[in-house]
Amino acid sequence: MRTISFTRLGAGAALAATLGGCMASTQQEVALGQQYSAQINQQLPIVRDAQVSSYINELGNMIASRADDRGLQWEFYVVNSPEVNAFAVPGGFIYVNRGLIERVDNMSQLAGVLGHEIAHVTERHSAEQMRDADRANFGATLLCTLTSVCQNQAAATAIQVGGTAAFAKFSRDDENEADRAGIAHVVRAGIHPRGIPEMFEKLMAERSRSPGSVDSWFSTHPLEEDRVARTRALIQEIDPAILASLRTDTQNFQAFKRRVQSLPAATQAAR
Repeated sequence: MRTISFTRLGAGAALAATLGGCMASTQQEVALGQQYSAQINQQLPIVRDAQVSSYINELGNMIASRADDRGLQWEFYVVNSPEVNAFAVPGGFIYVNRGLIERVDNMSQLAGVLGHEIAHVTERHSAEQMRDADRANFGATLLCTLTSVCQNQAAATAIQVGGTAAFAKFSRDDENEADRAGIAHVVRAGIHPRGIPEMFEKLMAERSRSPGSVDSWFSTHPLEEDRVARTRALIQEIDPAILASLRTDTQNFQAFKRRVQSLPAATQAAR
C-alpha cells in the first residue's frame, strides 16, 4: 500500500497567504496552481497511460482554448480512483476521476463536466478559494474529495479533515455560474451541451438507487432538481440551428472510455 505524506501539501500556503484578502493576479494564480498540481500529482494515483492522457487533454483543451483568453497552459488529468468526482485547481489544472468517466455514456457528458470545471477557473472561483488555502490546506482537501484516503482514520486525523470539508465545496451561486459558463464553453467547442443536465440526472438517479455511491460528488457539488431544470432552460435559449450542428459523441471518445475501462482496477490511495 502507498504511504501518503501530507507534510508538503500545505507548501503553497505561504504563497496563498501573500495574496491576503485580494484576488490573485493571473501570474499568481498560475504559480499557485503549479505548486499545488505538482504536489497533488505526487499524492494522487494519476493515470499515466499515454492514450488516456492524450485524449483527456485533447478534449479538455478543445473546450478550454475557446473559454479563456489569458493564455493559460491547461493540463487535464485522470485520477485512478473509483469515486465519482472532478475538481479544478487555479491556473488551469483539471482532475477527473476514473469513476466518473466510467459512468458517462457519451462525449457530451464528459465534455459537460470538463466545461463546468473549466468554468470554475475562468470565473475564478478556484482562485477565490485560494485566499483561504493557508487555513484550509487545499492540497489535502483534494485528496479527501477525489479519493477515499480520508476513510483511513490515521490519514484523516493527520490532515484535520473537519477543517477542510467546507473549503472543498463551491457555493450554489458558483455552481450555477459554472453551469452557465460551462454550457457556453462546450457550445463554442462544437459539442452539444445536453451532457450537462444528462450527467446531473445520472448522478441523482444513482444517488437514489445506491445512497453513498456518489457521496464524493455531492459533497463538493451541490445538486438538486432545480439545477437540472435550470441548465435545460439555458440550453433551450440557444438557437436550434446551432444545437443541431453540435456533436454529442465520437468514436474517439468511445475508444477512450474502453481504454479507461481496460486499465488495472482503481486502487485506494491509502488504507
